[in-house]
Amino acid sequence: MNEFLIVIHRDITSKHQLPSPDQMKEALKPYQEWIAGIAAANKLVAPPKRWDLDGRVISTAKKIHEGPYAEGMVSIGGLFLIKANDYEEAVEIAKACPIIKYGAIVEVRMAIPAA
Repeated sequence: MNEFLIVIHRDITSKHQLPSPDQMKEALKPYQEWIAGIAAANKLVAPPKRWDLDGRVISTAKKIHEGPYAEGMVSIGGLFLIKANDYEEAVEIAKACPIIKYGAIVEVRMAIPAA
């Protein structure tokens, strides 16, 4: 079994957040059920964490940008670790994220074991 990082990217700070606060309220219960299902299948390595709306992004120019933005107004809205056999299984788990239908982007990255 491999470990995969699941990163949920969304606009959490602009005037026109995507998903909107109302959409996030609507998605909360399905999101909690999705995470509970991953845990029940013994695939959850580290539970989701909530992140502040602040943050800093440091670029190669050693410039520090205020805010948690990965690109434009999109930032990390949440992340956690799961166990899966391969990318295909990890992607199937990630595709079920209920926040995707409101415009969030879910990234899947496999952990590389230390050499």
